Amino acid sequence: MYTYNSANSLSIVIPILNEKQNLKNLTEQIYKNTKNLKIEVIFIDDDSKDGSYKILKLLKRKYRNFRYFIRKKNKDLTQSCFFGIQKSKYKNILIMDGDGQHNPIYISKMFKIFLKERADFVIGVRRFEDIDESLSFIRFVASKILIFLISFLFKKKTTDPMSGFFLFKKKFYIKNKKIFFGKGYKILADFIYSTPEKLKIIDYKIKFIIRKKGKSKISFKILMILIFFIFSRTLKLNR
Repeated sequence: MYTYNSANSLSIVIPILNEKQNLKNLTEQIYKNTKNLKIEVIFIDDDSKDGSYKILKLLKRKYRNFRYFIRKKNKDLTQSCFFGIQKSKYKNILIMDGDGQHNPIYISKMFKIFLKERADFVIGVRRFEDIDESLSFIRFVASKILIFLISFLFKKKTTDPMSGFFLFKKKFYIKNKKIFFGKGYKILADFIYSTPEKLKIIDYKIKFIIRKKGKSKISFKILMILIFFIFSRTLKLNR
Protein backbone atom coordinates (compact mmCIF):
# COMPACT_ATOMS: atom_id res chain seq x y z
CA MET A 1 0.00 0.00 0.00
CA TYR A 2 1.29 3.46 -0.88
CA THR A 3 1.98 5.50 2.26
CA TYR A 4 1.79 9.27 2.75
CA ASN A 5 3.83 11.17 5.32
CA SER A 6 3.44 14.68 6.68
CA ALA A 7 5.73 16.04 3.98
CA ASN A 8 3.27 14.77 1.38
CA SER A 9 0.17 16.42 2.75
CA LEU A 10 -2.44 18.04 0.54
CA SER A 11 -4.26 21.37 0.58
CA ILE A 12 -7.61 21.21 -1.26
CA VAL A 13 -8.64 24.64 -2.55
CA ILE A 14 -12.25 25.09 -3.67
CA PRO A 15 -13.52 28.39 -5.12
CA ILE A 16 -17.28 28.84 -4.77
CA LEU A 17 -20.10 31.24 -5.59
CA ASN A 18 -23.67 30.49 -4.53
CA GLU A 19 -23.13 26.75 -4.01
CA LYS A 20 -25.04 26.43 -0.74
CA GLN A 21 -26.87 23.33 -1.89
CA ASN A 22 -23.66 21.45 -2.73
CA LEU A 23 -21.35 22.35 0.16
CA LYS A 24 -22.42 19.79 2.76
CA ASN A 25 -22.36 16.75 0.49
CA LEU A 26 -19.14 17.75 -1.24
CA THR A 27 -17.33 18.26 2.07
CA GLU A 28 -18.60 14.95 3.46
CA GLN A 29 -17.42 13.11 0.35
CA ILE A 30 -13.99 14.75 0.45
CA TYR A 31 -13.32 13.67 4.02
CA LYS A 32 -14.85 10.24 3.44
CA ASN A 33 -12.58 9.55 0.48
CA THR A 34 -9.32 10.97 1.88
CA LYS A 35 -9.05 9.14 5.20
CA ASN A 36 -5.63 7.81 4.19
CA LEU A 37 -4.32 11.33 3.52
CA LYS A 38 -3.33 14.32 5.62
CA ILE A 39 -5.43 17.11 4.15
CA GLU A 40 -6.80 20.56 4.73
CA VAL A 41 -9.89 21.88 2.95
CA ILE A 42 -10.09 25.56 2.05
CA PHE A 43 -13.25 27.10 0.59
CA ILE A 44 -12.90 30.53 -0.99
CA ASP A 45 -16.31 32.17 -1.31
CA ASP A 46 -16.73 35.14 -3.67
CA ASP A 47 -19.33 36.72 -1.35
CA SER A 48 -22.23 34.36 -2.11
CA LYS A 49 -25.75 35.68 -1.57
CA ASP A 50 -27.47 32.32 -1.06
CA GLY A 51 -26.56 31.73 2.58
CA SER A 52 -23.42 29.68 1.88
CA TYR A 53 -21.73 31.38 4.84
CA LYS A 54 -24.04 29.64 7.32
CA ILE A 55 -23.23 26.21 5.88
CA LEU A 56 -19.49 26.92 5.86
CA LYS A 57 -19.69 27.99 9.49
CA LEU A 58 -21.38 24.72 10.47
CA LEU A 59 -18.89 22.65 8.48
CA LYS A 60 -15.97 24.34 10.21
CA ARG A 61 -17.34 23.22 13.57
CA LYS A 62 -17.66 19.64 12.36
CA TYR A 63 -14.37 19.03 10.52
CA ARG A 64 -10.74 19.41 11.43
CA ASN A 65 -8.39 21.26 9.10
CA PHE A 66 -11.34 23.03 7.49
CA ARG A 67 -11.14 26.72 6.67
CA TYR A 68 -13.09 29.20 4.63
CA PHE A 69 -12.64 32.80 3.51
CA ILE A 70 -15.12 35.33 2.13
CA ARG A 71 -13.79 37.60 -0.62
CA LYS A 72 -15.84 40.77 -1.15
CA LYS A 73 -13.55 42.57 -3.56
CA ASN A 74 -12.09 41.70 -6.95
CA LYS A 75 -14.44 38.73 -7.29
CA ASP A 76 -13.04 36.28 -9.83
CA LEU A 77 -12.58 32.49 -9.81
CA THR A 78 -8.88 32.59 -10.69
CA GLN A 79 -8.20 35.23 -8.03
CA SER A 80 -10.10 33.12 -5.51
CA CYS A 81 -7.83 30.18 -6.35
CA PHE A 82 -4.75 32.37 -6.00
CA PHE A 83 -6.00 33.54 -2.60
CA GLY A 84 -6.60 29.96 -1.46
CA ILE A 85 -3.16 28.85 -2.61
CA GLN A 86 -1.57 31.69 -0.67
CA LYS A 87 -3.49 30.71 2.46
CA SER A 88 -2.64 26.99 2.14
CA LYS A 89 -0.20 25.40 4.59
CA TYR A 90 0.92 22.35 2.60
CA LYS A 91 3.28 22.12 -0.35
CA ASN A 92 0.91 20.14 -2.58
CA ILE A 93 -2.28 21.75 -3.89
CA LEU A 94 -5.46 20.33 -5.41
CA ILE A 95 -7.91 22.67 -7.12
CA MET A 96 -11.45 21.42 -7.60
CA ASP A 97 -14.89 22.91 -8.31
CA GLY A 98 -17.49 23.43 -5.62
CA ASP A 99 -20.47 22.39 -7.73
CA GLY A 100 -20.13 18.67 -7.02
CA GLN A 101 -19.17 17.65 -10.56
CA HIS A 102 -15.68 16.60 -9.50
CA ASN A 103 -15.96 13.31 -7.65
CA PRO A 104 -13.76 13.16 -4.49
CA ILE A 105 -13.17 9.42 -5.07
CA TYR A 106 -10.42 10.45 -7.49
CA ILE A 107 -8.43 12.60 -5.06
CA SER A 108 -6.39 9.82 -3.46
CA LYS A 109 -5.78 8.11 -6.81
CA MET A 110 -4.60 11.31 -8.47
CA PHE A 111 -2.43 12.23 -5.50
CA LYS A 112 -0.77 8.81 -5.49
CA ILE A 113 0.18 9.24 -9.16
CA PHE A 114 1.31 12.81 -8.51
CA LEU A 115 3.74 11.70 -5.80
CA LYS A 116 4.92 8.48 -7.43
CA GLU A 117 5.61 10.05 -10.84
CA ARG A 118 6.92 13.33 -9.39
CA ALA A 119 4.70 15.16 -11.84
CA ASP A 120 4.31 18.91 -12.14
CA PHE A 121 0.59 18.46 -12.79
CA VAL A 122 -1.91 15.63 -12.60
CA ILE A 123 -5.12 16.67 -14.33
CA GLY A 124 -8.56 15.12 -13.99
CA VAL A 125 -9.57 15.13 -17.66
CA ARG A 126 -13.15 14.78 -18.77
CA ARG A 127 -14.37 11.73 -20.68
CA PHE A 128 -16.25 13.45 -23.46
CA GLU A 129 -17.79 10.15 -24.48
CA ASP A 130 -20.01 10.62 -21.41
CA ILE A 131 -21.58 13.78 -22.77
CA ASP A 132 -25.15 12.54 -22.27
CA GLU A 133 -24.48 11.99 -18.60
CA SER A 134 -22.37 14.99 -17.66
CA LEU A 135 -22.39 17.96 -20.04
CA SER A 136 -25.11 19.80 -21.90
CA PHE A 137 -24.72 19.83 -25.66
CA ILE A 138 -23.89 23.56 -25.65
CA ARG A 139 -21.18 23.17 -23.00
CA PHE A 140 -19.84 20.13 -24.81
CA VAL A 141 -19.47 22.01 -28.12
CA ALA A 142 -18.02 25.11 -26.42
CA SER A 143 -15.47 23.02 -24.52
CA LYS A 144 -14.41 21.07 -27.61
CA ILE A 145 -13.97 24.25 -29.66
CA LEU A 146 -11.92 25.98 -26.96
CA ILE A 147 -9.77 22.89 -26.38
CA PHE A 148 -9.12 22.62 -30.12
CA LEU A 149 -8.25 26.32 -30.32
CA ILE A 150 -5.83 26.15 -27.38
CA SER A 151 -4.19 22.95 -28.68
CA PHE A 152 -3.87 24.45 -32.17
CA LEU A 153 -2.33 27.74 -31.04
CA PHE A 154 -0.11 26.34 -28.31
CA LYS A 155 1.81 23.14 -27.90
CA LYS A 156 -0.58 20.44 -26.72
CA LYS A 157 0.18 19.66 -23.08
CA THR A 158 -3.04 17.95 -21.98
CA THR A 159 -6.22 16.63 -23.55
CA ASP A 160 -8.30 18.94 -21.32
CA PRO A 161 -6.73 22.36 -20.58
CA MET A 162 -10.23 23.49 -19.52
CA SER A 163 -10.33 21.14 -16.52
CA GLY A 164 -10.88 22.63 -13.08
CA PHE A 165 -9.64 19.53 -11.23
CA PHE A 166 -5.86 19.24 -10.92
CA LEU A 167 -2.83 18.81 -8.65
CA PHE A 168 0.40 20.81 -8.59
CA LYS A 169 3.06 22.06 -6.18
CA LYS A 170 2.68 25.33 -4.34
CA LYS A 171 6.22 26.31 -5.27
CA PHE A 172 5.18 26.33 -8.95
CA TYR A 173 2.63 29.04 -8.19
CA ILE A 174 5.07 31.05 -6.07
CA LYS A 175 7.77 30.88 -8.74
CA ASN A 176 5.51 31.93 -11.62
CA LYS A 177 2.74 34.05 -10.08
CA LYS A 178 4.02 37.30 -11.60
CA ILE A 179 3.60 36.01 -15.16
CA PHE A 180 0.10 34.53 -14.88
CA PHE A 181 -2.81 36.17 -16.69
CA GLY A 182 -4.73 35.96 -13.42
CA LYS A 183 -8.32 36.41 -14.55
CA GLY A 184 -11.28 34.35 -15.61
CA TYR A 185 -12.73 30.92 -15.21
CA LYS A 186 -10.05 28.47 -16.32
CA ILE A 187 -7.00 28.70 -14.10
CA LEU A 188 -5.35 25.52 -15.44
CA ALA A 189 -4.83 26.93 -18.95
CA ASP A 190 -3.28 30.02 -17.36
CA PHE A 191 -0.88 27.88 -15.32
CA ILE A 192 0.39 25.58 -18.03
CA TYR A 193 0.46 28.00 -20.99
CA SER A 194 1.77 31.15 -19.28
CA THR A 195 5.02 29.62 -18.11
CA PRO A 196 7.94 28.74 -20.41
CA GLU A 197 8.85 25.80 -18.15
CA LYS A 198 8.86 22.29 -19.55
CA LEU A 199 6.26 20.56 -17.43
CA LYS A 200 5.61 16.92 -16.67
CA ILE A 201 1.83 16.64 -17.04
CA ILE A 202 -0.18 13.48 -16.50
CA ASP A 203 -3.81 13.17 -17.58
CA TYR A 204 -6.10 11.05 -15.43
CA LYS A 205 -9.50 10.29 -16.91
CA ILE A 206 -12.46 11.02 -14.68
CA LYS A 207 -16.20 10.81 -15.03
CA PHE A 208 -18.11 13.98 -14.19
CA ILE A 209 -20.99 13.86 -11.76
CA ILE A 210 -24.19 15.42 -13.06
CA ARG A 211 -24.83 18.79 -11.45
CA LYS A 212 -27.94 18.17 -9.35
CA LYS A 213 -28.24 21.50 -7.57
CA GLY A 214 -27.35 25.11 -8.37
CA LYS A 215 -26.57 26.76 -11.70
CA SER A 216 -23.53 26.78 -13.95
CA LYS A 217 -21.37 29.93 -13.70
CA ILE A 218 -20.49 29.89 -17.41
CA SER A 219 -21.42 33.24 -18.99
CA PHE A 220 -20.65 35.34 -22.06
CA LYS A 221 -18.31 37.52 -19.96
CA ILE A 222 -16.35 34.48 -18.78
CA LEU A 223 -15.99 33.19 -22.33
CA MET A 224 -14.76 36.60 -23.50
CA ILE A 225 -12.11 36.68 -20.77
CA LEU A 226 -10.94 33.22 -21.81
CA ILE A 227 -10.76 34.21 -25.47
CA PHE A 228 -8.81 37.34 -24.49
CA PHE A 229 -6.39 35.14 -22.54
CA ILE A 230 -5.84 32.93 -25.59
CA PHE A 231 -5.34 36.01 -27.80
CA SER A 232 -2.89 37.66 -25.38
CA ARG A 233 -0.82 34.52 -24.95
CA THR A 234 -0.71 34.03 -28.73
CA LEU A 235 0.66 37.56 -29.18
CA LYS A 236 3.23 36.94 -26.44
CA LEU A 237 4.47 33.76 -28.11
CA ASN A 238 4.80 35.49 -31.50
CA ARG A 239 6.92 38.38 -30.24
